Amino acid sequence: MSVQQQIKEYITSQPEAKRNDMQALHRAILQIMPKCKLWFLDGKNEEGKIVSNPNIGYGSRIMEYAGGKTREFYQIGMSANTTGISVYILGIEDKTYLAQTYGKKLGKASVTGYCIKFKALKDINIDVLEEAIRFGVSTK
Repeated sequence: MSVQQQIKEYITSQPEAKRNDMQALHRAILQIMPKCKLWFLDGKNEEGKIVSNPNIGYGSRIMEYAGGKTREFYQIGMSANTTGISVYILGIEDKTYLAQTYGKKLGKASVTGYCIKFKALKDINIDVLEEAIRFGVSTK
């Protein structure tokens, strides 16, 4: 199954309201990053045990880990969670930047160092979310 098919199945498996929001967000991210590499992570480890929510990734960057190890990973991610949707913006050095820059303007969302979590798109300012995503894409 292709990555695009996995993404489509994942989104369509969500309850209707969340599915509609995820489809809209997926389209918005693809407009920001039209030729990006797409990822789908099913949330399972090597043994097939579920260790995280499945997530969709957009773009590509080299992530550096402790000990100087590196690996390719996505720049922007999206996943459904029990209360809504999470958007991950990876690679931002300053872990206070997202909250300080976008937190108050986003609406009803919780913002951590790399994650913006919200219940539904109607609860947030989509233009501000897109601005945060564009910032994340611009950081290398």
